[in-house]
Amino acid sequence: MYETLEVTRNEGVATVWMNRPSLHNAFNDTVIWELTAAFEALDRDDTVRVVVLAGRGKSFSAGADLNWMKRAAEYSVDQNLTDARALARMLRTLAFLSKPTVARVHGPAIAGGMGLVSACDIAVASSDVVFATSEVKLGIIPSAIGPYVIAAIGERQARRYFLSAERISAQRALDLGLIHELAAPDALDSKIREIVDALLLGGPKSQAAAKDLVRAVANTPVTDAVVEDTAQRIASIRATPEGQEGIGAFLEKRPAAWVRAETVS
Repeated sequence: MYETLEVTRNEGVATVWMNRPSLHNAFNDTVIWELTAAFEALDRDDTVRVVVLAGRGKSFSAGADLNWMKRAAEYSVDQNLTDARALARMLRTLAFLSKPTVARVHGPAIAGGMGLVSACDIAVASSDVVFATSEVKLGIIPSAIGPYVIAAIGERQARRYFLSAERISAQRALDLGLIHELAAPDALDSKIREIVDALLLGGPKSQAAAKDLVRAVANTPVTDAVVEDTAQRIASIRATPEGQEGIGAFLEKRPAAWVRAETVS
């Protein structure tokens, strides 16, 4: 169905593979459009519990496609704005997906590739990974990816790496909080599976609500309004069928209805 992607499914887990290995999964307008379409379709699919984002070949994603950049250099401001809005929409679609998202990162994850990693809920990288926000070397800025990278590594670190465009090693990325787990290349998939299995134990609606909770309260003072909002959220979800099933399953010492038997075996 896609020219630049491959989407595979297995027991509630959908993996979106960027599939331009000869071009290191670099972005162009087709990649951006297809990623947006894939994320939207998977978010609507109730059979999908977890979305994994990965890259075929030697790289996760090396940023922008050179041919696309050459065309963009000749664009008007309005044409560049259309392109930028498409990229921003794709990243926001990924970041606001109601399902848990996991980045499977190997090799280079540069510029937009680093943005994709930052927009996912969880990032697991192999020890050969290298990151960079390299845009200033090209006379541009990491604008569309900025909100997600800054949320991942913090403003202070973003000031350094947005300005210097230095390469970030796998260990440094772990120290910065850009990635959650680091694995040897041959152990990357088993670490991904471990995290996916943990995610599959959670209630689908509660996970969506938990993602919304993080967005609502992150970097927000604990005001009376925030206290009331969080109280309203937990009271509402406790009364849902999923909340009642989850609490009942816990008290009865049995798996909840949404848990597959093979996940707890």
